[in-house]
Amino acid sequence: MISQDIGDSDSQIEATPAQVGAQRLPSLLALRCFEAAARLESFSRAADELHLTHGAVSRAVRSVEEELGTPLFERRNRRVFLNDHGRVLFEGVHAGLAQMARAADAVRQRVARRALLLSCEPTLLMRWLIPRWGEFQAQHPDITVHLVAGGGAVDWGSGMDLAIRRNDFDWGRSTHAVPLCAEQIGPVCQPQKLARFFDQGLDGRYALRSDAPLLQSKTRAHAWDDWQKNTSNRQERLVYQAQAASNLIFEHFYLSLQAAGAGLGVAMGPQLLVRDELEAGRLLAPLGFVADGSQYCLLASAAWAPGSAQQKLCDWLLQRMREA
Repeated sequence: MISQDIGDSDSQIEATPAQVGAQRLPSLLALRCFEAAARLESFSRAADELHLTHGAVSRAVRSVEEELGTPLFERRNRRVFLNDHGRVLFEGVHAGLAQMARAADAVRQRVARRALLLSCEPTLLMRWLIPRWGEFQAQHPDITVHLVAGGGAVDWGSGMDLAIRRNDFDWGRSTHAVPLCAEQIGPVCQPQKLARFFDQGLDGRYALRSDAPLLQSKTRAHAWDDWQKNTSNRQERLVYQAQAASNLIFEHFYLSLQAAGAGLGVAMGPQLLVRDELEAGRLLAPLGFVADGSQYCLLASAAWAPGSAQQKLCDWLLQRMREA
């Protein structure tokens, strides 16, 4: 049964004939009215199904009869019955509409099965998303997502569906963005090097030593500056020279975190990205974490529909990223 809403006003039924190849056909909307009236044997019931008025259905059927040059119904006792010409037309129209409905459903299923392309900042992808991705797949086995490493502006014309980015750049007003979680940052180091890189006061609090090698990266060159600006007054503020001999600069942010785990120095670690290492005891965060004013967001070229694969992925990200 085809019962899509095609409008609630008479003006939306037009009797303009269509053409398929060289053949003239009554309008598709008029044929839908004819098919419903014939199947239900009632203009009123057809009007209810199609969300139209009785008069609109009646005029649509009359336009089909005028186009074909013959009556299609016998009308008696408030019911309508197909005549011989009407039965011939009904068989073809009913089969044609059913075939169109199947084709439309096949397209919807293909769209639903199409893999989503999700671009994610490389460090977040490697250190947080991939270790948890099996959980999402187990919860949503019907959703296929291809993960792609990427940062900065997103080229939506390349086929990308979604992107996870930190809001440290302007992605444009037209981009649909859903905030996922705030960024929390703090110095991290290998546990065995704690005494080498930090001094502990009588009150038990730690302070970064002035000779501690700082691990920096070109991709987040201002991470230490951001921490200094946002750290609490109760913590000793670090004064350092970016070009100091004790500092090590890496090409990518994830390399600085890897170097911290290897004991080469102290890296500026986002809490989200070092959570697993902290829980496993492979890293320590002696000074804790502070918000740096930025946040991770899920981006798309346009808002997605409720209940869609995009919405399910967004809900899962929100739940997992905001866990304590």
